[in-house]
Amino acid sequence: MLGLFNKSKSFTDLSSADFEAEMKRGNSVILDVRSRGEFASGHIQGAKNIDVQSPDFDAHVQKLDSSKSYLVYCRSGMRSASACSRLSKQGFENVSNLKGGIMAWRGKVVR
Repeated sequence: MLGLFNKSKSFTDLSSADFEAEMKRGNSVILDVRSRGEFASGHIQGAKNIDVQSPDFDAHVQKLDSSKSYLVYCRSGMRSASACSRLSKQGFENVSNLKGGIMAWRGKVVR
């Protein structure tokens, strides 16, 4: 019964500064899980766009290299938290969420 209330997250929330520090370490894939239109309006340099609300999100995720670290973001951090959970359930061990999403991002945005 206690297990129902003691659910631990399977990913890490990172501040903008910590997210950027992880990007610089290498071996990370930056995932923007917003819509294609949101991505086109501005994204973090080097980000790969896979819309978490797309029906084929899980199929795209299965093609990713699970040995890499994944840095995931959306607009505010909610969709990316959902995406991080889904990645973890598919066996990805190194998954981090940009807390506050791109709205909290202090680095450069590519348009």
